[in-house]
Amino acid sequence: MKKGLIKFRKEIDLIDREIIDLISRRGSLAKEVGSLKNDGVIYKPEREAQILASLKKYNKGPLQPESIVNIFKAIISNCRALEKKLSISFLGPLGTFSEEATKQHFGENIDGLPVNSIDEVFNHVQSDATHYGVVPVENSTEGAVSRTLDLLLLKDLKICGEITLPVHHCLISKAKTSKNIKTIYAHGQSLAQCHDWLISNMIHVEKIAVTSNAEGARLASKDINAAAIASSQAAKLYKLNMLWENIEDEAKNSTRFLVVSKDNVSRSGNDKTSIIVATKNRPGAIADLVAPFSKNKVSMTKLESRPSKIGMWEYVFFIDVEGHQSDKNVSISLQQVEKNASFMKILGSYPAS
Repeated sequence: MKKGLIKFRKEIDLIDREIIDLISRRGSLAKEVGSLKNDGVIYKPEREAQILASLKKYNKGPLQPESIVNIFKAIISNCRALEKKLSISFLGPLGTFSEEATKQHFGENIDGLPVNSIDEVFNHVQSDATHYGVVPVENSTEGAVSRTLDLLLLKDLKICGEITLPVHHCLISKAKTSKNIKTIYAHGQSLAQCHDWLISNMIHVEKIAVTSNAEGARLASKDINAAAIASSQAAKLYKLNMLWENIEDEAKNSTRFLVVSKDNVSRSGNDKTSIIVATKNRPGAIADLVAPFSKNKVSMTKLESRPSKIGMWEYVFFIDVEGHQSDKNVSISLQQVEKNASFMKILGSYPAS
């Protein structure tokens, strides 16, 4: 048995060295590619999506496809940084799900900038203070993030990517048990997502809504009788004990994040397109507005209404469809929608998560 272990370990060591040589070669090629780019754009969402899709298809096991994606996202992130390190703004502070989504999408080798509001994320990208921004847009339990939708309408930025992040809430505290907890801090949406659990287990404890779960964790770290609803990462960051795990009411609770930038994205082969439209307030107007998608066999995956803030009872509609705006059937549909709309803005086409 001992001889067998030594043999296998030697073989693993040799493979590891081969992997390092290949990664180094990949890094050198990445630098060469960077020097040949004329547009100065380092991050190509469509190219990275194609690479990961190809690797998942090529994978023969025993590693799961998700493991292959995680490994290669780390490799891509570090090779990309040899060209130029990306700066990404996200809703802070550190320890938020926004930070987790940012690292899941771009990898660890980035300059992450936590900011205080969704508005600041947009402003940082608009002013070129950061290359990209990551913002939450909807939760599977609580619905749309209204401020993000408003800013997509108001700001001149494009959606260039999306991230779907499973959200698991934990009750964390300096205390070792929940017996003497008097206060729980959390973002309002997280309190809502854990509503049933809190009624069953913490009905007499005061719940205080704060700007983010990470801020709740920070406050809880200063009070032995306080707890926070936050991620396991926030517990590590603020050195808090894990009292309860997975306290969300919906086991499949997830949040969708968008990546915003100034750049349009080419086709990846598995894309979404997002638009904002408005129509006159008349019977059948919405049905007429979206009819071209059905007519041209384009699948509509989202329809969300928001007050236009222009006039009373006037609304705009956020629509997501499958496909890229350069795809023939999508392009024809968008042209027909624009004819029926009083206003249309294409927010961008981007690889589907």
